[in-house]
Amino acid sequence: MNKTININLGGIFFHIDELAYQKLKLYLDAIRRSLSDDPQGRDEILNDIEHRIGELLSERIKDERQVVNENDIDNITKVMGKPEDYLVDEEIFEDEPTFKAKASSKKLYRDGEDKFLGGVSSGIAHYFGVDALWVRILWIILLVAGVGSGIPIYILLWILIPEAVTTAEKLQMKGEAVNISNIEKKIREEFNDVTSRVKDGVNDVTEKVKSSNFKKNAGNKTKSGLDEVIDVLTKIILTIFKIFGKFIGVLLIVIASLTLIGLIFGALSLGSIEILGFGEDFTNYPPFFFDSVLPTWLLALFTFAAIGIPFIALFMLGLKILSSNVKSFTTTTKLSLLGVWIIALLGLGFAGINFATQRAYDGVFNHTEELPITQIDTLKIKMIGAENLSNRTELRREYGFETVYDNKEQKLYSTRIDVDVKTTEKTEAFVKVRKESQGKNRLNANNDAEAIEYQFNLTDKNLLLNGYFLSDFKNKFKDQKVDITVYLPIHSVVYLDKSTRTFLHHVDNIQGVYDRDMPKHYYKVTENGLDCLDCDPSIYGDDYKSKQENFNLKIDEDGVELKINAENGTSDAKVKIDENGIIIQ
Repeated sequence: MNKTININLGGIFFHIDELAYQKLKLYLDAIRRSLSDDPQGRDEILNDIEHRIGELLSERIKDERQVVNENDIDNITKVMGKPEDYLVDEEIFEDEPTFKAKASSKKLYRDGEDKFLGGVSSGIAHYFGVDALWVRILWIILLVAGVGSGIPIYILLWILIPEAVTTAEKLQMKGEAVNISNIEKKIREEFNDVTSRVKDGVNDVTEKVKSSNFKKNAGNKTKSGLDEVIDVLTKIILTIFKIFGKFIGVLLIVIASLTLIGLIFGALSLGSIEILGFGEDFTNYPPFFFDSVLPTWLLALFTFAAIGIPFIALFMLGLKILSSNVKSFTTTTKLSLLGVWIIALLGLGFAGINFATQRAYDGVFNHTEELPITQIDTLKIKMIGAENLSNRTELRREYGFETVYDNKEQKLYSTRIDVDVKTTEKTEAFVKVRKESQGKNRLNANNDAEAIEYQFNLTDKNLLLNGYFLSDFKNKFKDQKVDITVYLPIHSVVYLDKSTRTFLHHVDNIQGVYDRDMPKHYYKVTENGLDCLDCDPSIYGDDYKSKQENFNLKIDEDGVELKINAENGTSDAKVKIDENGIIIQ
């Protein structure tokens, strides 16, 4: 018959027989001796160990009258580990222990040491083995997408999930074995952290004591109801600001991520793919990429670095706003990124200056060709397109460019063409083609203008003008255009096909007909411009109509009648000549 003893382990009472008590006491004494070289936090470590032993015994003792025996103590020491199996001193933080206890299963707790509100996110992150940042981002997404449905869920979890208070609970929360080694290590880490915070806070507290009436405040240990309300309101306001700050952090991460992904795809299409020989298929380059002395792949890298590095910094800033555990870049990394960014800016600046010089001068190339059209001929002018080159369904004058392939060579296709019809004193007609371009100097600009590909053809009194021109792909931003002027002798007749409607540009005519109303009519060439032979008066210009109202000349079989409508209040005049003579009124 053994003697029983009542003991208290971690706030739990047990009945234990004398032999088991002696064995447990020797076990705890051995642990105490192993900690004697470093008394820092020793009592707290022992309290946590006793608390854990109490929990394990509670799981084994189902009846309050049941007595703890030696077998129970042996099983407990197997779980906790023996003191001699661990390096329970300062070396535990430098080398791995000689004995590795089996890790315990994780338990879901709230992490009070890494919390924004209640530590629910960090606790869930520990349980599933992920970073707390992603759990918090998930809560924000649920909050936004679910229109606030995440709030009651979070509050419910806050109430149901207990907080990890003891060292054993903190170890179980992370799935670490609850044994002597881990308990001591955890407590020492917490002790060192508290020590550093205490040291940092001593000076601040000292300054506050010096700058305030400390004795007066120390005597007032109780807070009034108003003070408590103010404290609560202050906490609520600070919490709102924290939530807003977290939202800003998520926004920065999303914007930076989308920008970086877009830059990566852009760099691949403009740079890396070109290195492989496929770059010519990607035509949406920035302006300074064209006709640059620097290769496209290098400009793509410069662009990626100049835009991407600031957004990488924003991405890291967003991460640090969401979690204080995110480490910043090292000084070497920061300086390296800064250097690359400055080089990229200089490279793009050079490319921009080079692009500006490509448009510094205007160049012109003129080409004149005679046409076998005389004063008695009628010329028909028509614009034609290139269906085998362009995908446009309608031939019309436009300012933009289209990328086409002519004999497997990439070129620019443009319909920026102006057509004009003028009078010449010569007996035969001729066509003058004026090509314009820009360049870094006058010679280059003139050469680029001359290189513009444009053609026209005269077939049986039909002048077929190309409604387009072709140019090198590198000349996309050199403001190239083509002006065509058809010079016709006096008394000749010209017919403007409907295809010329958008290409006619300031064609001088007697009736003042607008350019877009001139096609599909015949015009006689006079010294004063084109005289429409079959136009409806409704399309005449306002100035011409006004003149006709003030000066009306009628010639028919009855004779000649001239009416002049006076202006500014003067008298009207009328002259009539017929078989009866001349009548002036």
